[in-house]
Amino acid sequence: MSPILSVRGLEVSYGAITALHGIDLDVEKGQIVTLIGANGAGKTTTLRSISGLLKPRKGSVSFNGDDITGVKPHIITARGMSHVPEGRGIFANLTVADNLELGAYLRKDKVQQSEYERIFSLFPVLKERMKQNAGTLSGGEQQMLAISRALMSKPQVLLLDEPSLGLAPQMVQTIFRVIREINQEGTTILLIEQNAHMALVTAHRGYVMETGRIVLADDTKALLASDRIKKAYLGG
Repeated sequence: MSPILSVRGLEVSYGAITALHGIDLDVEKGQIVTLIGANGAGKTTTLRSISGLLKPRKGSVSFNGDDITGVKPHIITARGMSHVPEGRGIFANLTVADNLELGAYLRKDKVQQSEYERIFSLFPVLKERMKQNAGTLSGGEQQMLAISRALMSKPQVLLLDEPSLGLAPQMVQTIFRVIREINQEGTTILLIEQNAHMALVTAHRGYVMETGRIVLADDTKALLASDRIKKAYLGG
């Protein structure tokens, strides 16, 4: 069976600086796949290229067997891929309810009350915050909202960029519990995460990036056992 998401030979440049040097990666349907690496390795650039925010210089991105290279982000979202960016990207001056409603903006079907109930079962605090402006939420609550807004588009694939960044340890545990739950309910996830240990114990498969290249790819059990990974990313 073909991967639901496939990247081949992806090259991306910022002016004269090449950020991605022909990377390949596959995400199988139903998996959580993580991309780990140091700051500046090219992880965010990879996600932005997949979701259409950046146009690659070379290479291709396919989703459900269709070439989506260079396709505009809103079209990719409508096809079933949602991107939760680093920094969350919520609309701070709008209410929580408005943010969730905007997440479903591109859908042709009507949002069911059961979908809101699903969000509230994942993140109960959002039910209490529906009339609050999103900018008044805590950092953790804003991350919950960013993920929830993305889920309102009913994505087949969810792209998550640094979901635990700046959050307290207890909140990190909550976010990752929900990531696993979302996946178990059928959403495929491509995850970028600075906390390499948390990412590897959560995901099924991992890719390691260094200076714009994939240098290692394996199932996460093998990566967790690797001396190279322990030394570079796990403090071993």
